[in-house]
Amino acid sequence: MATIDVLLPVKNGIDFLAASLDSICAQTFRDWRVLVLDHGSTDGSLELAEDYHRRDARIQVHSFPEAEGLAGLLNRGLEISDCKYVMRHDADDVCFVDRMDIVLAAFKRQPDCIAISGQSEVIDGSGAVSGNIKMPIGRQRVAAASFFRNPITHPAAMMDFAAIQKLGVRYGADFLNVMPAGKRLTVNALAEDYFLFGQLAILGKCTNVPAQLIQYRWHGSNVSATRFREQVEVSLDISRYLVRSFSIMHGLPYFDPAPFCNHGGILFDVAGQTDFSDDFERMAYTLRRGLGDSEELERELAFRKMASTRQEARLLWRYFRFQSRNAPETGEWNAIRSWLIRHFPGKDQMSVAQELAA
Repeated sequence: MATIDVLLPVKNGIDFLAASLDSICAQTFRDWRVLVLDHGSTDGSLELAEDYHRRDARIQVHSFPEAEGLAGLLNRGLEISDCKYVMRHDADDVCFVDRMDIVLAAFKRQPDCIAISGQSEVIDGSGAVSGNIKMPIGRQRVAAASFFRNPITHPAAMMDFAAIQKLGVRYGADFLNVMPAGKRLTVNALAEDYFLFGQLAILGKCTNVPAQLIQYRWHGSNVSATRFREQVEVSLDISRYLVRSFSIMHGLPYFDPAPFCNHGGILFDVAGQTDFSDDFERMAYTLRRGLGDSEELERELAFRKMASTRQEARLLWRYFRFQSRNAPETGEWNAIRSWLIRHFPGKDQMSVAQELAA
């Protein structure tokens, strides 16, 4: 049994798979096993992975072309895992050499955490650096953020395998089991990672390290680019489901998170309403009662309060006041900017957000 099993799904990822596998092989921590999960590749990805296996037996190749979506593929990977920690890695991303060591040290410092991820550097198809993905740090911050966006970078995440087995954690499935059986949500694709980490987050079991762990490759074929609208809609459904579950768990009133979400770097138009001050107070009451008072929670609420207006001039003024006191994180400025310029000729908010992300 290796300390870390790496779940690496691939479907026709020949362009970047070698670089991805090389970055695992270069890790300073050596007790790992890679489970390449092929989803019916026809471009030579399967054969390339098998060639790596012949050179390093720690790289094992499994073909599951019949798996239902990415969630089904990753769940097949969980079924064949045998490890202390299970780590995710994508076939087009690159690990920094000390990624495993950094996260293992974080688990030692916080042994009751179940999932730990971190920060990312963004690269393009040629490997040129084009930006950074900055995620919240601290379990309270991650918990609060999870109602409004995915606060965990999935391909940079590692999970305590025994803990997720005990909870019955699976991609795409509700493992909190507080909603009535007939109303439980299933997410097979597009945001299966958000559904999984969102549930762990509201249990207070997720955090991020401040270090960069991976180079996240943005090349135009990412799901976030090709199916942006669908992904945003699914993410909003998950946000509402997480709030319902949280409200039931703590006996607190439900609030609609939609006015405060920034999925995909956008703010939502909710029935043309421009002032969500009362909605914010209801939301803040539920989160403070359910999560407890903390500076981490107040940092998250500061952004959501700033975004509780849709009046352009006031929103911009509020944002500049906010960013003068807080270091902005991924998706915050883009959400404000995409709202402000959505009325430009030929633009809508979704297209603006996609252009900003690119």
